[in-house]
Amino acid sequence: MNFNKAHFVTSAATLSACPTDSTAEVAFAGRSNAGKSSAINSLTGQTALARISKTPGRTQLINFFNVADGKYLVDLPGYGYAKVPLAVRDKWQFELEQYLRKRESLVGLILLSDIRHPLKEFDQLMIDWATQSELPLHMLLTKADKLKRGAAQNTLLQVTRDLADFENVSVQLFSSLKQTGVDAVRKILSDWLEDEAQPPENEP
Repeated sequence: MNFNKAHFVTSAATLSACPTDSTAEVAFAGRSNAGKSSAINSLTGQTALARISKTPGRTQLINFFNVADGKYLVDLPGYGYAKVPLAVRDKWQFELEQYLRKRESLVGLILLSDIRHPLKEFDQLMIDWATQSELPLHMLLTKADKLKRGAAQNTLLQVTRDLADFENVSVQLFSSLKQTGVDAVRKILSDWLEDEAQPPENEP
C-alpha cells in the first residue's frame, strides 16, 4: 500500500459526520502531544499532512486521511491536558469514546506513548478497551531518539514484559525525527487495512 499518496479528506466532530465510504480504517490514539501528527506525517512521507502543534490538545476533531479506496488513517483527539474549557474537552472526549465503541470499519489501533512516560492511565485504558473489543493494538514508544540506545531498549523490554498477557497487543520503538520504526509500522498498517478486503476462501 502506497501511504505516500495519503490525502486529507475531512474532520468530523461527531461519529455521524465520519466518512460513509470507509471499509477499513486504523486509528491513531494517544495522550496530548504524544506525537500522533508527527507519526502520521512520517508514515506518509509528508511534512504537513497532519498538523503539528507544540501546544497539547490542539487536535479536537477526528481527522480522516485516505490512503486507498475506502481505506483511512484516522487521527483521534489527544487525551489529557488541553488549554480549552472543560465542557469543550469533555465533549470531544465523549465523541472519541463513541467513535472507538461504535465505528464498524475500525480494524486496528495505533497507540502512541512517549517512551519517557510509557503506560500511563490513558494507555492502560486503551489497551483494556482494545482487548475487550478483540481489536489489534500496536503501541509505538515515541520519541525514542530522546533516550540513549541502551535506555530505549531497556524501556522496550520492560513494556513488552508488562504487556505479555495481552495477545492482541504489540509494541515497538518509534522516532519521527530519526525515522526509527517507520517501515515496521507501514507493514502493520498494510496488513490490517488489506486483510479486511480479502474475500473468504471457497469451501472445498
